[in-house]
Amino acid sequence: MIETCSIEGLLVVCPKKFNDGRGFFMETYSRRELAEAGFDREFVQDNQSLSTEVGVLRGLHFQTPPCGQDKLVRVLRGRIFDVAVDLRANSNTYGQHFSIELSAENAKQLLVPIGFAHGFCTLEPDTEIAYKVSGFYAPDHDAGLCWDDAELGIEWPLVGAPILSDKDADLPPFSSFTSPF
Repeated sequence: MIETCSIEGLLVVCPKKFNDGRGFFMETYSRRELAEAGFDREFVQDNQSLSTEVGVLRGLHFQTPPCGQDKLVRVLRGRIFDVAVDLRANSNTYGQHFSIELSAENAKQLLVPIGFAHGFCTLEPDTEIAYKVSGFYAPDHDAGLCWDDAELGIEWPLVGAPILSDKDADLPPFSSFTSPF
Protein backbone atom coordinates (compact mmCIF):
# COMPACT_ATOMS: atom_id res chain seq x y z
CA MET A 1 0.00 0.00 0.00
CA ILE A 2 1.21 3.51 -0.82
CA GLU A 3 0.07 6.60 1.09
CA THR A 4 0.33 10.23 0.03
CA CYS A 5 1.70 12.79 2.47
CA SER A 6 0.88 16.34 3.51
CA ILE A 7 3.58 17.51 1.07
CA GLU A 8 2.90 16.65 -2.56
CA GLY A 9 5.44 14.29 -4.08
CA LEU A 10 6.37 12.46 -0.91
CA LEU A 11 5.06 8.91 -0.59
CA VAL A 12 4.97 6.47 2.32
CA VAL A 13 5.31 2.88 1.15
CA CYS A 14 3.77 0.32 3.52
CA PRO A 15 4.68 -3.19 2.34
CA LYS A 16 2.49 -6.10 3.39
CA LYS A 17 4.30 -8.35 5.82
CA PHE A 18 3.43 -12.05 5.77
CA ASN A 19 4.35 -13.72 9.07
CA ASP A 20 4.50 -17.42 9.85
CA GLY A 21 6.38 -19.72 12.20
CA ARG A 22 9.63 -19.25 10.27
CA GLY A 23 9.59 -15.46 10.35
CA PHE A 24 8.19 -13.16 7.66
CA PHE A 25 8.22 -12.32 3.97
CA MET A 26 7.56 -8.95 2.35
CA GLU A 27 7.96 -7.37 -1.06
CA THR A 28 10.01 -4.27 -0.26
CA TYR A 29 10.00 -2.71 -3.73
CA SER A 30 7.54 -2.78 -6.61
CA ARG A 31 8.21 -0.50 -9.54
CA ARG A 32 4.67 -1.20 -10.78
CA GLU A 33 3.03 -0.03 -7.52
CA LEU A 34 5.15 3.12 -7.41
CA ALA A 35 4.32 3.87 -11.06
CA GLU A 36 0.61 3.48 -10.27
CA ALA A 37 1.13 6.05 -7.48
CA GLY A 38 2.76 8.48 -9.94
CA PHE A 39 6.47 7.71 -9.45
CA ASP A 40 7.87 6.12 -12.60
CA ARG A 41 11.62 6.75 -12.44
CA GLU A 42 14.21 4.01 -12.24
CA PHE A 43 16.54 3.38 -9.30
CA VAL A 44 20.18 2.82 -10.26
CA GLN A 45 21.94 2.15 -6.95
CA ASP A 46 21.31 0.76 -3.48
CA ASN A 47 23.07 2.31 -0.47
CA GLN A 48 23.29 1.12 3.13
CA SER A 49 24.45 2.77 6.34
CA LEU A 50 24.94 1.65 9.92
CA SER A 51 24.75 4.07 12.85
CA THR A 52 25.99 2.45 16.03
CA GLU A 53 24.77 5.06 18.53
CA VAL A 54 21.40 6.57 19.42
CA GLY A 55 21.34 10.22 18.32
CA VAL A 56 23.38 9.90 15.13
CA LEU A 57 22.03 12.60 12.83
CA ARG A 58 22.71 12.48 9.10
CA GLY A 59 21.54 15.34 6.90
CA LEU A 60 19.98 17.36 5.60
CA HIS A 61 21.37 16.18 2.24
CA PHE A 62 20.50 16.52 -1.45
CA GLN A 63 22.15 16.64 -4.86
CA THR A 64 21.68 19.64 -7.13
CA PRO A 65 20.53 19.45 -10.77
CA PRO A 66 21.25 17.93 -13.13
CA CYS A 67 22.37 15.18 -10.74
CA GLY A 68 19.41 15.05 -8.36
CA GLN A 69 18.47 11.82 -6.63
CA ASP A 70 15.14 10.33 -5.69
CA LYS A 71 15.51 8.17 -2.56
CA LEU A 72 13.45 5.28 -1.25
CA VAL A 73 14.49 4.93 2.41
CA ARG A 74 13.85 1.96 4.70
CA VAL A 75 15.17 0.64 7.99
CA LEU A 76 16.62 -2.86 8.13
CA ARG A 77 17.31 -2.80 11.87
CA GLY A 78 16.39 -0.27 14.54
CA ARG A 79 14.38 2.97 14.27
CA ILE A 80 14.85 6.46 12.83
CA PHE A 81 13.11 9.81 12.81
CA ASP A 82 13.14 10.53 9.07
CA VAL A 83 12.71 14.02 7.58
CA ALA A 84 12.21 15.48 4.09
CA VAL A 85 12.28 19.25 3.45
CA ASP A 86 10.63 20.68 0.33
CA LEU A 87 13.19 22.70 -1.66
CA ARG A 88 11.11 23.13 -4.83
CA ALA A 89 11.01 26.89 -5.43
CA ASN A 90 7.52 26.97 -6.98
CA SER A 91 5.95 24.60 -4.46
CA ASN A 92 3.18 25.76 -2.11
CA THR A 93 5.03 23.86 0.63
CA TYR A 94 8.52 25.29 -0.06
CA GLY A 95 10.59 25.19 3.14
CA GLN A 96 8.13 22.91 4.93
CA HIS A 97 9.09 19.50 6.20
CA PHE A 98 7.48 16.11 6.68
CA SER A 99 8.67 13.68 9.33
CA ILE A 100 7.90 10.04 10.04
CA GLU A 101 9.25 7.24 12.21
CA LEU A 102 10.62 4.41 10.11
CA SER A 103 11.57 1.14 11.77
CA ALA A 104 12.37 -2.45 10.99
CA GLU A 105 9.20 -3.33 12.88
CA ASN A 106 6.74 -1.03 11.06
CA ALA A 107 8.47 -1.70 7.67
CA LYS A 108 7.37 1.71 6.34
CA GLN A 109 9.49 3.41 3.69
CA LEU A 110 9.69 7.05 2.63
CA LEU A 111 10.02 8.01 -1.02
CA VAL A 112 11.89 11.33 -1.14
CA PRO A 113 11.82 12.76 -4.67
CA ILE A 114 14.30 15.10 -6.30
CA GLY A 115 13.81 18.62 -4.94
CA PHE A 116 13.83 17.63 -1.27
CA ALA A 117 16.55 17.61 1.37
CA HIS A 118 16.64 14.43 3.43
CA GLY A 119 17.96 13.59 6.87
CA PHE A 120 17.37 11.30 9.82
CA CYS A 121 18.38 10.66 13.39
CA THR A 122 18.67 7.27 15.01
CA LEU A 123 16.35 6.30 17.84
CA GLU A 124 18.01 2.95 18.65
CA PRO A 125 21.60 1.72 18.69
CA ASP A 126 22.92 -0.26 15.72
CA THR A 127 20.35 1.14 13.32
CA GLU A 128 20.81 0.06 9.74
CA ILE A 129 19.32 1.98 6.80
CA ALA A 130 19.00 0.94 3.15
CA TYR A 131 17.94 3.26 0.40
CA LYS A 132 17.57 3.15 -3.35
CA VAL A 133 18.60 6.17 -5.40
CA SER A 134 17.70 7.20 -8.95
CA GLY A 135 21.04 8.87 -9.69
CA PHE A 136 24.65 8.13 -8.99
CA TYR A 137 26.58 10.09 -6.38
CA ALA A 138 28.03 13.26 -7.92
CA PRO A 139 30.49 14.97 -5.52
CA ASP A 140 30.30 18.29 -7.40
CA HIS A 141 26.52 18.35 -6.85
CA ASP A 142 26.54 17.21 -3.23
CA ALA A 143 24.80 19.78 -1.01
CA GLY A 144 22.99 20.15 2.27
CA LEU A 145 21.35 22.39 4.84
CA CYS A 146 21.88 22.88 8.54
CA TRP A 147 19.90 20.25 10.47
CA ASP A 148 18.88 22.59 13.31
CA ASP A 149 17.93 25.68 11.30
CA ALA A 150 15.22 27.49 13.29
CA GLU A 151 13.50 28.60 10.08
CA LEU A 152 12.85 24.96 9.16
CA GLY A 153 11.42 24.23 12.62
CA ILE A 154 12.24 20.52 12.71
CA GLU A 155 11.69 19.11 16.19
CA TRP A 156 14.28 16.37 16.28
CA PRO A 157 13.65 13.83 19.08
CA LEU A 158 17.17 14.11 20.47
CA VAL A 159 18.31 13.58 24.02
CA GLY A 160 21.45 15.66 24.24
CA ALA A 161 23.64 16.78 21.37
CA PRO A 162 23.45 14.86 18.09
CA ILE A 163 26.36 12.84 16.77
CA LEU A 164 27.31 14.57 13.50
CA SER A 165 29.94 14.21 10.82
CA ASP A 166 32.24 17.21 10.36
CA LYS A 167 30.51 17.84 7.03
CA ASP A 168 27.00 17.85 8.57
CA ALA A 169 28.10 20.09 11.44
CA ASP A 170 29.14 22.76 8.92
CA LEU A 171 26.17 22.87 6.52
CA PRO A 172 24.71 26.31 5.66
CA PRO A 173 21.40 27.69 6.97
CA PHE A 174 18.17 27.67 4.96
CA SER A 175 18.21 31.50 4.88
CA SER A 176 21.29 31.44 2.63
CA PHE A 177 19.80 28.84 0.28
CA THR A 178 18.68 29.66 -3.27
CA SER A 179 16.75 26.75 -4.74
CA PRO A 180 18.03 25.18 -7.95
CA PHE A 181 14.84 23.08 -8.13
